[in-house]
Amino acid sequence: MTSNLTWHKTAVSKEDRVRLNGHRSAVLWLTGLSGSGKSTLANAIDLKLHESLVRSYVLDGDNIRHGLNKGLGFSEEDRKENIRRIGEVAKLFVDSGQIVLTAFISPFQEDRNRVRALFRKDEFIEVYVKCALDVCETRDPKGLYKKARNGEIPDFTGISSPYEAPAEPELTIETDRLSIDEASDIVMQYLKTEGIIAP
Repeated sequence: MTSNLTWHKTAVSKEDRVRLNGHRSAVLWLTGLSGSGKSTLANAIDLKLHESLVRSYVLDGDNIRHGLNKGLGFSEEDRKENIRRIGEVAKLFVDSGQIVLTAFISPFQEDRNRVRALFRKDEFIEVYVKCALDVCETRDPKGLYKKARNGEIPDFTGISSPYEAPAEPELTIETDRLSIDEASDIVMQYLKTEGIIAP
């Protein structure tokens, strides 16, 4: 089937869009346990980028499963497909010249590495949203840990399914030690230091 497909070159390049926007494009891949604060942090960064006139967008795990990935379950195979699709969508956003923030548990290093391979080295920023399991359980904003402990949710990351912490993330943000404002400031400073957005 793919033998009948031809890649169509676009009239406007990523570089053209980057020049128009006045900032580089990249993906901030936020990974961590459920309850670690990925979505909260992603949205805090997104707001600061917006206020700085930077074009950005958040792809949130739960939100994506309401639409694009609503047919996927939580088996290992479906989780891999979930992350594969998000990687491809994130690549489209980066090609459009934007900064895209993804908030997904994405528990397996292999899957995150596969997504990283879609991007240039300076376009993929893995952000490990680190938080102790007991703190995540105490927060439990969706009541999922309680259900997992009661056996109502099989293959729940951190309880009955493993989470593989990033070996060499670009950033590690400890949300059990930092406020969301402090954490988002660290990410913003990284983007400025790396020349992705203006200082």
